Amino acid sequence: DLSEAEEKNHVKTGEKHFKKPYTCDQCGKSFTQKGHLTGHTRLHTGEKPFTCDQCGKSFILSAHLKEHMNIHTGEKPYACDQCGKTFLRVSDLKQHMKVHSKEKPHSCHLCGKSFSCSHYLKEHQKIHTGVREYMCFECEKTFTSAKCLKLHERIHTGEKPYKCSHCDKRFSVSSNLKTHERIHTGEKPYKCSHCDKRFSQSIHQKTHERIHTGEKLYHCTAYGKRFCHSSSLRNHTKNNHSK
Repeated sequence: DLSEAEEKNHVKTGEKHFKKPYTCDQCGKSFTQKGHLTGHTRLHTGEKPFTCDQCGKSFILSAHLKEHMNIHTGEKPYACDQCGKTFLRVSDLKQHMKVHSKEKPHSCHLCGKSFSCSHYLKEHQKIHTGVREYMCFECEKTFTSAKCLKLHERIHTGEKPYKCSHCDKRFSVSSNLKTHERIHTGEKPYKCSHCDKRFSQSIHQKTHERIHTGEKLYHCTAYGKRFCHSSSLRNHTKNNHSK
């Protein structure tokens, strides 16, 4: 048991540890550090002092800007210890971990398909409802999500926010940047399951593996001939159908 003196000191230490002396005069929320209060106050003032030099987007906290910059660099610092998949944000990693735990508490009442989070369920249900509430004002094409609309709009604006760290080439989609940078790094993460050959893109791996499996997806209906590659079918059509 603690002595009376030790007990008093223990309580004081605990009080000091949990003390929140910095209080927001707008909403009354309290914080342990002055810097946390400063960042919080910007929610009320709308101040965003940290600006991205790549796209001009501004943020309340420097940490948010730092995380945002990963979009442009293609860096994904948060890795899954189960499968090695990497993520831009720690929240995305936490969501991904549900894939391994098999936890899918959100079910579609129309088809029974289950999802790990409510957001995925909501997006899925648009397949059934046909709702495409996001419209491009340039061409009036509609989309099921704001993300798809934003990617599409770059066709019209020409925006390419993702810059290669090795050359001056830019891309409208982060995945295209990541694929391109493998030209510089020589990274080939996709390995053939039948031999030791490796590839920089999964599509090249899949195409190569047809050599081993004998799979021929491309079919000439006129001659009944099948081909492993679309280019082979095109050459066949050019050489035989034009005669």
